[in-house]
Amino acid sequence: MVLNKPVKGDASYASRREIFGWAMFDFANQAYTLLIITVVFGELFTTVIVGDRGDGFRLANFLWSLALAISYLMVVVTAPLCGAVMDYRAEKKRFLLFSYLATVATTAMLYFVEPGYVVMGLILIVLSNYAYSMGESFIAAFLPELGPPEKLGKISGFGWSLGYIGGLFAAGFTLVVLGEATADNFERIRWVGPFAAGFFLITAIPTFLWLKERGTPQPSGVAYWRIAHQRVRSTMRELRYFKDLTVFLISLLFSMAGVYIIIAFAFIYGAQVIGWDENIRNIMFIIVQVTAAAGALGFGWLQDRLGAKHTYQMTLGLWVVAIIAIWATPEITAWLNARFGWQWQAQHVFLAVGCLAGLSLGSSQSASRALVGVFSPLEKSAEFFGFWGLANKLAGVLGIVMLGVLQTIIGLQASILLCVGLFVIAMLICAKVNERRGRDAAIAWENA
Repeated sequence: MVLNKPVKGDASYASRREIFGWAMFDFANQAYTLLIITVVFGELFTTVIVGDRGDGFRLANFLWSLALAISYLMVVVTAPLCGAVMDYRAEKKRFLLFSYLATVATTAMLYFVEPGYVVMGLILIVLSNYAYSMGESFIAAFLPELGPPEKLGKISGFGWSLGYIGGLFAAGFTLVVLGEATADNFERIRWVGPFAAGFFLITAIPTFLWLKERGTPQPSGVAYWRIAHQRVRSTMRELRYFKDLTVFLISLLFSMAGVYIIIAFAFIYGAQVIGWDENIRNIMFIIVQVTAAAGALGFGWLQDRLGAKHTYQMTLGLWVVAIIAIWATPEITAWLNARFGWQWQAQHVFLAVGCLAGLSLGSSQSASRALVGVFSPLEKSAEFFGFWGLANKLAGVLGIVMLGVLQTIIGLQASILLCVGLFVIAMLICAKVNERRGRDAAIAWENA
């Protein structure tokens, strides 16, 4: 692909309007993440559509984790192949459009999933989450073109922050207007699918109006699948030139396994372990969105000063503290009540824990995306972000399956400690990454 723009070391990049258009996709797709995966439909699926079949929701939790794992496995297989074609044919925007429309269509169809329609629910979650996850990789592939390496942390953080603001609007409206994810409220809450789809459909329009497709497609009569396989094989050989990117992706595999566990099970954990009521759930949602947006912006600013690697390591340390606090919430509540004579419930302490988790969530996702952008030559950005998507979703497969199986044996509360081990391993691996060397390798590749 021939780039119609300066290389990574030059100063002329995207306009503010184009960066805003790029970030609006984060704003739009958070409706899917929050309403379908994290806050509403996940709880609806496990507690109503499947329900407690005398096993304390363990079968429902396992089926939910299985559906997500299958969709992530599909991303693992296809993301690098699509990225290779997008770079070669300069079709990032076209692939993004296809994933966007597929996500909207399959999400809207969740309206038809009723209690007992387990197979239909599983199929639609697999398809919608696959399309959404592919779109994550496609939109991220534009990041290296938007600004110089020393500004990518701020740009990535702005996107994630805007995304959490979008999620605040989308899920806030849903929780207030549609109500609880309960059997008694099913006829109202089933509209969560069409609403999430409509929100995504409308608010992502600026992305397709303002985001530019840079580059000239290479002339080729070769089939897409052949281009994909040839390019991926070539890149696998070339990865020896990008040692730091390779090591970081291995670290990301472990850290994102922990993050995906939290995304998929946080509100299920609140309902089943903490036993929160609707008001506390709504407050928790607001807290997580606000603190995640603040974390993405704040750590994005910090990243451009301390470096992406150090910022990423700091966010993993935050996660370790947050997970221990999540696990120990009932014990912390009992200690506070005994020590100070309070009458708090676990759900009230869980709100404080949510602030720490929100900061960790926004900052870690933004830092990891920006670091891949720093390590990616522009002409390989889609392909490398395809590998980023592979690492992310393989992490989702491993993390969610491990948690799904583990919670059937020892319960959900104890199983959450799995995340601590995953984050610690990620920190140890990332210690071997040299950010300057990785950035120089990307620039040297372009100059060559």
